[in-house]
Amino acid sequence: MCSRNRLRSPTAQQIFAKVPGWEVDSAGLAPDAEQVVSREEVEWADLIFVMERRHRSQLQRRFGSLLREKRLVVLAIPDDYDFMQKELVELLHQRVVPYLPSPKQK
Repeated sequence: MCSRNRLRSPTAQQIFAKVPGWEVDSAGLAPDAEQVVSREEVEWADLIFVMERRHRSQLQRRFGSLLREKRLVVLAIPDDYDFMQKELVELLHQRVVPYLPSPKQK
C-alpha cells in the first residue's frame, strides 16, 4: 500500500466533509503526495489528525513553531486499507468523532 495521501487521509476528508459545520482538508507529507501539507494549511487548522506517530514527528520537524497552539492527534491507523474501505471508514469514525466539536448549528 502507498502512504502518500491517497487512501486514508482522502477517505477521512471525504466522509467528514459531508458533516454540516465542519471544514476539513487532507494533505500528505511525502513530496509526491497529491496535496502536500503547507504552512497555510497548518495555520488554518484548529485540529490536526495524523494516521501514524511518524507523521506527527514529521509535522513537528517541518512546522514545529506553528504547531504550538494546535491540537495534534495520532489516530494510529495503519496503511492497510483501500480508499473508502468499509473497515477504514468505521475505524475513522471510532477514532475521529470523539475529538470533534458538535457541528455548528445554522
